[in-house]
Amino acid sequence: MNKLMLLFAFIFLLIYGGINYYIGLRGWQSFGIHISFLNNKVYWVIILLVATAYIISMLLASYIPSMLLNTLNIIGSYWMGIIFYLLLILPIVDLIKFLNKKIKFIPRSLSDNPNFSFIISIVVVVLLVGVMVYGTWSGRNAKVTHYNVKIDKTAGNLKKLKVVMVSDIHLGSVVNNRRLTKMVNEINNLHPDIVLIPGDIIDSSLEPFVREKMGDNFERIKSTYGVYACLGNHDGMRNKVEDGVKVFNAAGMPVLRDKAILINDSFYVIGRDDISLEATTTVKRKSLSDITKDLDKSKALILMDHQPKNLDDALKQGIDLQLSGHTHRGQLFPANIVTNLIFELDYGYLEKGNSKYIVSSGYGTWGPPIRLGSRSEIVEINIKFK
Repeated sequence: MNKLMLLFAFIFLLIYGGINYYIGLRGWQSFGIHISFLNNKVYWVIILLVATAYIISMLLASYIPSMLLNTLNIIGSYWMGIIFYLLLILPIVDLIKFLNKKIKFIPRSLSDNPNFSFIISIVVVVLLVGVMVYGTWSGRNAKVTHYNVKIDKTAGNLKKLKVVMVSDIHLGSVVNNRRLTKMVNEINNLHPDIVLIPGDIIDSSLEPFVREKMGDNFERIKSTYGVYACLGNHDGMRNKVEDGVKVFNAAGMPVLRDKAILINDSFYVIGRDDISLEATTTVKRKSLSDITKDLDKSKALILMDHQPKNLDDALKQGIDLQLSGHTHRGQLFPANIVTNLIFELDYGYLEKGNSKYIVSSGYGTWGPPIRLGSRSEIVEINIKFK
């Protein structure tokens, strides 16, 4: 580990430690005197364990029993969500208290009550629990989003094609094999002609995928022309990309790495390596022009590219339909406002010239296993050819 990484780790721990101390202190100030059985030292030990659960699960994943690892991962993931919303809520509470001291807009019968701060704290907790419950439901119950797309090209004898896209599954300890079973059943109920997975199949580690034999579930997917995938940024985080590709291919899910494949002599499916993988592999991502230069562009070109960046590149190369994910549509409100500012299209459907673009909010979750302001989804695209 070089000095720059050590400095980054130190700064991160300093900031993260300060945030957790602030939240822990506010919690003790609000509830400490009302919970007689909870010792101050015990309270801070609990805060320390909860705050470090996710970090421990990441650093010691190879040495911790799977049941304990999953528990730490889930606790740590939810804690990340709690931190996120407390950092939004607590400053607002403080601002209200400050303004009330200046202009007294809260009735004195309430603000002068000795338990006023405790009552506010209870309201915050109830609000937070509501957010966690709804967010968990929203993250675990996928909707099916439908799009109808016309491509002004012939496709052999095909007049129409039903594509089912599912991105950002993030399989691991949180989005586990039970969730995958549900996803596969939902896909099969749609009776797809082809299934496309534009990246982030796993959360970061390949180990849960192998241990839980998730590949067997992917082999259950039923479609006319098969299942194809490309790689996302998370697919190369903590394991060799080649190992993941080998496992995914064995599961009947061919990974297209800067490669195009002709399906039924009717249309092309193109898959690109995620741009972030250039930092973790020795292979430089090919340009889209190199990938498509020898293709018969009288046939429909369907592109999978994990991140919806440089949309004009697809337009220049005559791509008919680009499928992307990555953004999660922010996953946690108000982060969707940020993704909307960063990406030309962070969610939904867009047409530019003869090119169409669809960005999914994804099936799984990253970090906190909750969604607020977005929904987990499976995308059904009904394509009509000329």
